[in-house]
Amino acid sequence: MAAVRALPALAAALLLAAAGQASKYSREANEGLAAADGKRREAGEFRVVRLNQIWEKAQRLHLSAVKLAELHSDLKIQEKDELSWKKLKAEGLDEDGEKEAKLRRNLNVIMTKYGMNGKKDSQLVDTNYIKDGTESDTLDDPRLEKLWSKAKTSGKFSDEELDKLWREFTHHKEKIREYNILLETVSRTEDIHKNVISPSEENLVKEEILHNKHRELKEKLRSINQGFERLRKVSHQGYDTTSEFEEPRVIDLWDMAKSANFTEKELESFREELKHFEAKIEKHHHYQKQLEISHQKLKHVEETGDKDHLNRNKEKYAMLQEKTKELGYKVKKHLQDLSSRISQGLQHNEL
Repeated sequence: MAAVRALPALAAALLLAAAGQASKYSREANEGLAAADGKRREAGEFRVVRLNQIWEKAQRLHLSAVKLAELHSDLKIQEKDELSWKKLKAEGLDEDGEKEAKLRRNLNVIMTKYGMNGKKDSQLVDTNYIKDGTESDTLDDPRLEKLWSKAKTSGKFSDEELDKLWREFTHHKEKIREYNILLETVSRTEDIHKNVISPSEENLVKEEILHNKHRELKEKLRSINQGFERLRKVSHQGYDTTSEFEEPRVIDLWDMAKSANFTEKELESFREELKHFEAKIEKHHHYQKQLEISHQKLKHVEETGDKDHLNRNKEKYAMLQEKTKELGYKVKKHLQDLSSRISQGLQHNEL
C-alpha cells in the first residue's frame, strides 16, 4: 500500500522534472534562435559584400520605409543575378565579359535610382504614391507636363482616376530616367572589352556585344514610345472603362506582348498570367501603404515614450517591413521573367 501511495508522488516529481527540462530546452532553443539571428545580422543582409555595403549606406541615408523596402527588393534581384553570373564565370561561360558588364550597368541604375551615386538630384521620382498631393513632384518633361495639365483641367477624370493617371505619368518618368541612366552606362562601358579580349577574339564577339547592348536600349525606347502614346490617348479621351489592365507596368507588358511573335494561344496564356501579376502588384501596393502608415505611427509613439505601445508598434512595423520586402522581390522577379519572355518574342520578330 505504501508503494501504491508513493506512485502519485513519484509521477508528480517526474512531471516536474520533465517540465523543468522542457523549460530548459525551450529556453535553449530560443537562445539558439536568437544567436542564429544575431549571426545572420553579423554576416550581413546579402551574400555579396558590395551589396551589403550599399544596403548599410542606404540605411544611413534615412530613405522612406517604402523606398528602403523597394531598394531591398532591387538588391535581392541583383544578388540573384550576380550569384548566377559567378557560377557561369566558373564554368567559363562569360568569356567576353558581357554579362559582367550588364551587371555593372544594372547596379549603376540602382545606385542612381536611390540617390547613392554621389550625384545630386539623381534620385528617381518617389514611387510610394502615398502623398497628400501630387503637386510637389514635377515630370521633368515639357510634353508630359502639358499632357498632365490638360488631363487635370479636362473634367474627364474623377479624383480617383486622376490619382491613377498621375501614377502612370510618374511611372513613365521613371522609365525615361532609367533609359537615360542605362544609355550613359552603356556609353561608359563601350571600350571595356578592348581591354579584356585578345585581338584574335575581338572581331568575332565585338559586333554581338554591341548588338546586345543596343537591343536592350532599343527595347526600353520602344516601351517609352508606346507608353507616351498611351498617355497621350488617355489624357485626351479619358479612361476606357473596358480596359483590361490598370497597373502601368502590366499595361506596358501587354502592349509589348501584342507586338511580339506569340501565337493566339500563347498570347491568351500571357494575358491570364498578367492578370495574376496585376493582382500581385495590387497586394504589394496594399502592404506598401500599410508599411508607410505603420512607420508614421511608430514615429508618433516614439515621441510619447510608452514602452509597451512602442514595442507593439515595432513588432507590427517589422512584420509589415518583411512582408513588403518579400512581395517586392516577388513582383520584381516576376516582372523580370515576363519582360525576358517578351524580349525573346521581339527578338524573334527581328530575325
